[in-house]
Amino acid sequence: MSNRHLARSIALQTLFEWDFRGQPTAALPAILEHNLTEFGAGLNQEKYFTKELVNGVITNLAKIDPIIVKYAPEWPLNQITIVDRNILRIGILELQYQPTGVPPKVAINEAIELGKTYGGPASGKFINGVLGAMYKEMEKTN
Repeated sequence: MSNRHLARSIALQTLFEWDFRGQPTAALPAILEHNLTEFGAGLNQEKYFTKELVNGVITNLAKIDPIIVKYAPEWPLNQITIVDRNILRIGILELQYQPTGVPPKVAINEAIELGKTYGGPASGKFINGVLGAMYKEMEKTN
């Protein structure tokens, strides 16, 4: 597993726990530090990347969640699994709000792989559908 993929996995674990607990913003730094200590041995620069992802999702949450609703109209946000919802948040952040130097197709692929690893049997396809539709619209407007 590449260090960037591991960093995304830790960001997902952090956001999952935060979301599962009812989104306690005050607890987020402790959750992140615990996950970095527990699962991030060997990460150096990528620890910063993990923190950027988590903080970026939290900072842009009010903009990201409506995008999920727009591209997954049959699924109310609270009915999307916590795992899939937070993978989509990370993917949308990387595509729309945080240029990380990662090509869009790589960001989408990384999100799909997280879905296949941590989500249910249909997670990869669902994530691909939402992020793919968003990316197609982004290409049209650019």
